[in-house]
Parts: sequence; C-alpha cells; structure tokens
Amino acid sequence: MRRAPLLALFTAALLASGPMAAPVLAAPAAATAQSRLSDAFKLFAEQTDGTVGVAVQAVDGKTMATLNAGTTFPMASTFKIAVAGKIFERIDKGELTLEQMVTVDPKLLVGSYGMAVQTPHPGIALSIYNLLEFMMTQSDNTSTDVLVALAGGPAGVTAWLRGQGITGQRVDGDTARLIYRAMGIENPSLPTFKENVEAAIKADPAMRDRGPNVPFNADPRDASTPEAMVQLLLRIHSGKAMSAKSTKTLIEIMERCRTGATRLKGLLPSDTVIAHKTGTLNSVANDVGIITLPGGKQFAIAVFVKGDTKGKEVQDKVIADIGRVAYDHFLTAN
Repeated sequence: MRRAPLLALFTAALLASGPMAAPVLAAPAAATAQSRLSDAFKLFAEQTDGTVGVAVQAVDGKTMATLNAGTTFPMASTFKIAVAGKIFERIDKGELTLEQMVTVDPKLLVGSYGMAVQTPHPGIALSIYNLLEFMMTQSDNTSTDVLVALAGGPAGVTAWLRGQGITGQRVDGDTARLIYRAMGIENPSLPTFKENVEAAIKADPAMRDRGPNVPFNADPRDASTPEAMVQLLLRIHSGKAMSAKSTKTLIEIMERCRTGATRLKGLLPSDTVIAHKTGTLNSVANDVGIITLPGGKQFAIAVFVKGDTKGKEVQDKVIADIGRVAYDHFLTAN
C-alpha cells in the first residue's frame, strides 16, 4: 500500500480539527507551505515531553522551516561532523593524508560499539581514512578522540567552525569528556575511560538509571542550534568547506552511516540516499544530514531532542515523523 504523505495527513487533520482551528488557518502566514511545515514539526514534537529543535532547508533554497531553531541542544555524536571537517582541512593543506597510519593509545579507548569492542587489546594502528569511517558510520568514540587530537583538540575544531562562518555551534571536549559531563562525573582521575566510569558507578549505582541531566541539557558546551547545524551541512555540501575531493569523500562516508535506522531513515522509502550522522546520550537523541529525493533534489535537516523521559521509541518516532513530513514537503514543492 502506498503511504499517504504525512504533510497531507497533517493538513487534513488541521482542517478537521474543529472551529477552534479555523481562525489559525485563516491567517495569511499559515497558508504558506513553509509555515504548514513548521506547524507539522510542532505537532509531532508534542509526542515527547522534552524539547525538540528542527531546521530544514533545500540545498538550493534560501529560507528554513524551523522549530526552536535558535535554541542550543547537546550535539552528542553529531559533533563528529565538525571533527571530520577539520581533519579534511588538514588533509587539503597537505598536513595529513587519508592513508596515514595512526597508532591508537590503549588509554584512549572509549566505550562504544567499535574499537573498544572489536579491538580490545593493545596494538591498534589504523589509517586516518579508517578512523573517519569508524567515527562517522559506527559513531566509534575511540576513533573520534584520536581524530580530535589530530584536529588540534576541541579548540581546533571550534576554530574551524568559526572559519566556516558557523557561530551557533561549539566543541569543547572529546567524547570521553562529553560522556563524563553527561554522567555527572567530575574530575576523573584514573588512567582510562573504563576505569573512571566503573569507579563512578560503583560509588553511585543509581547513575545508570538517571533520567535527563538538566544541567547538561542546558550547558552551552558541546552544543549547537539546529540552524547552525544545517548551515554547516549546507556549507559542506556546497563544497565551500573543503576541496571537491574531500567533500565527495566525506559525503560518501556519511551515506554509509549504519546508525539511526528508526530515526530520519525510519519512514523514508528504503532506497532513499541520506548522508547523515546520529547522536545519542542520556535523554538526547539527534539525527542530522542531507536527504536526496527522487529526481535528485536535496535538502538539509537537523532534528534534536533533549530532556525526554519517554524513551528511545518516542524519541526516534518524533525524528522519523519530522523527517518524513519534510521529505513530503520538498517532494511536492515547486
């Protein structure tokens, strides 16, 4: 059965919602496709008890459809896009190469599916290309922290963002420091990430089951507005952020992303090409990327969720619904 476009269903729901909705529909601003899209974002966001931020823009467009687009959200692993950007800048300058081998210090192993699970023993050396692949497709935290160091640390990544004209996004730590803050681990002093986390949980077993970390969700560090993330995606896609070769390589890696099957991808046709990056941390659920429509049109989208207590299924559904309604909007746009 062919799926009815979500935007059409949303519009029909508004028309059928009774007399109270009529004055809103009569307003000139609500008659535009873009305002209807923003209204749809708001409706789908009501499924969660957290805060949802959205920004969407056609790659050849000039205006965004948004929801809380100027609010900062924890990036979680979506910050890895900026890390990749800085690494490719160094590659374009001849300071690094994709083939360059990097030895991984065992002390840098950070829990996540990837290196910490697949290669748990000392003696790891990977090319920068493979580190980028692990970081962007599996969201491997160890690869990320190795690359953050090669990028000149968090300050180097943020400086790259400012050089790209992105002011609403900042990187303040590697993934180990990011996770420590999200868990409320202050002043970790043991040699490895694993030891620090285990010691913290032993001291406070309730740490495993805590709900949203309110201070973390409001922290300006390692955060982005949805608008800034879409600006970054559009700049990368346009080829302005790096060389044509590096642009092609990064986008192709992002198209191989294995995470987020039930987020932006969740309600899209199975053959949809999407170059994206997810982020997950405590009550934070994010998915951002470039989606290609049948016929080749493309749009950038960033969906952030923070402070939700209903769980992964609801968070993912919100992101999937918003991704689908945006897809339908651009599919039918003139």
